Amino acid sequence: QVQLVESGGGLVQAGGSLRLSCAASGRTFSNYAMAWFRQAPGKEREFVATISWGGRSIQYADTVKGRFTISRDNAKNTVYLQMNSLEPEDTAVYLCAARPDTTYYEDFMYNYWGQGTQVTVSS
Repeated sequence: QVQLVESGGGLVQAGGSLRLSCAASGRTFSNYAMAWFRQAPGKEREFVATISWGGRSIQYADTVKGRFTISRDNAKNTVYLQMNSLEPEDTAVYLCAARPDTTYYEDFMYNYWGQGTQVTVSS
């Protein structure tokens, strides 16, 4: 089992920045690919970014490319999402997810999920 706990969400004005963290516990964090997804009210959960276990492979959704940066610190069992130039359309619950080995875009490929952290961007 892997337990994931997100933090760092909040209310920010458009154009502002937030840094989300996801702390993992349980099995060896460095063996897991990590991802961030988000879900806005009335919408399906959507992929945001993913990072491989070693950090060499990173992918982003087109909607956040150039504004968001995913990173990880295996010594701290933590993955981060730096979000810059936030837009009202980024408002959602942001969820951290983990799976062994390979990264995927699809949420159903991830075995473990956190509870999420709310991000609200005001215009």
